[in-house]
Amino acid sequence: SQTCWSTPNCVARPKDSSQVSLLMKMICYLQTPFAVRSGGHSPNPGSSSIESGILIDLSQLDSMSISEDRKIFTVGPGARWGKVYEYLDAYDVTVIGGRIPHVGVGGLLLGGGISYWSGEFGLAADNAVDFEVVLADGTVVHANTQQNSDLFWALKGGGPNFGIVTKFELRTIPVKNIWYELNAYSIDQASELFDAFAAYQKQPDTKGTLALITSLTSITVGFIYSQPVERPEAFAAFYNITPVATLVPSTMGTVQILNMLSGGITNSPLPRHDYRGVSSKIDAGLYKDVYETWKEKATAVNAATGANMTFVLQHIPKNIVDIGNVNGGNAFGLESISQQWWTTLIDWEDPKDDEVVRGAAIATTEKWAELSAARDLKIPFIYMNDASRDQNPLATYPAANLEKLKAVAAEYDPHGVFQSLQNGGFLLFHVNK
Repeated sequence: SQTCWSTPNCVARPKDSSQVSLLMKMICYLQTPFAVRSGGHSPNPGSSSIESGILIDLSQLDSMSISEDRKIFTVGPGARWGKVYEYLDAYDVTVIGGRIPHVGVGGLLLGGGISYWSGEFGLAADNAVDFEVVLADGTVVHANTQQNSDLFWALKGGGPNFGIVTKFELRTIPVKNIWYELNAYSIDQASELFDAFAAYQKQPDTKGTLALITSLTSITVGFIYSQPVERPEAFAAFYNITPVATLVPSTMGTVQILNMLSGGITNSPLPRHDYRGVSSKIDAGLYKDVYETWKEKATAVNAATGANMTFVLQHIPKNIVDIGNVNGGNAFGLESISQQWWTTLIDWEDPKDDEVVRGAAIATTEKWAELSAARDLKIPFIYMNDASRDQNPLATYPAANLEKLKAVAAEYDPHGVFQSLQNGGFLLFHVNK
């Protein structure tokens, strides 16, 4: 996105952890500002970019391998999730990772990582078993349940605050043959679709995932199930709502075919992007009321600037939280209940429209906060990977978790290199600002 383009003085493209180590030693010695880029997906200014400093581009740390028993997959931060799924297809397994093929591995994992299969198997970060990390002083360490376990915990949702991860070991999951369908609905059907979404959130089957993306002209609903079961009961609440078009018919496919389909429908021709996040408990009435505010704001900003804006509900079942706790916990500290994490993607053309375009999304999240608090539906958590530049996701973590993150950062980066010299990203240094 042009919203985060910068011109570094130098771009370093290390090929392994020893070269990243050398870079960090040089940065510490020279006290040089730097930024780290995995895939560069975030549109937030300063994320994965820097003006007048060193950009450490991890794109060449993209190696992939799988253990002999096919249970552990090892990948570099510079790989893209589309290539990951392509690689694993031959082994009849996959991993919990990004839903958009061109997203990089590193940033998604450090922010948590929602997958099509998260309802059943948890967040991407909660399926990591080992991180290879280059610390601020250039030391290369491993973080897992046996070594540096506090750092292992912090890296699961704590963002870029502790070191540069140069290798991830992830559990594979036995998912290959699946079912999916993609339908388009009229915006006049929004109310009944939100009712159906809330009903889906309350049913117990975690094998399905549902993408409900509302624009000003249509509503797209993608149904995905981790087993080859046609029209599973998990989505029954939607089956009596007639779509205006079937974009992808009921299909028994594979993870790799779904990966290729996803790659063909996720690109916008407009150069400037932003997104934003907010969370709440499950309530169809809340969804409908916030949607009315969003529709008013999105319509006005579209008429004024041509910006396109979406209204996206993401189901986070209780099982996601529980799996995270079973796997050693993560930095989020979520309550063990089902919930939704709303997000929006905004695309527009002209830099002069930045403030007015972003204002529509800000107003929508303010309405979420106002109504959810008034109705006892508030969840203060902001998902880091959907947070916008002015949001402060780390500040929404439980106070004890935040203090623990600060303690881990102080232990592994005692001179605060990643807080004082690193550009962009959601840093602990900024939490109280």
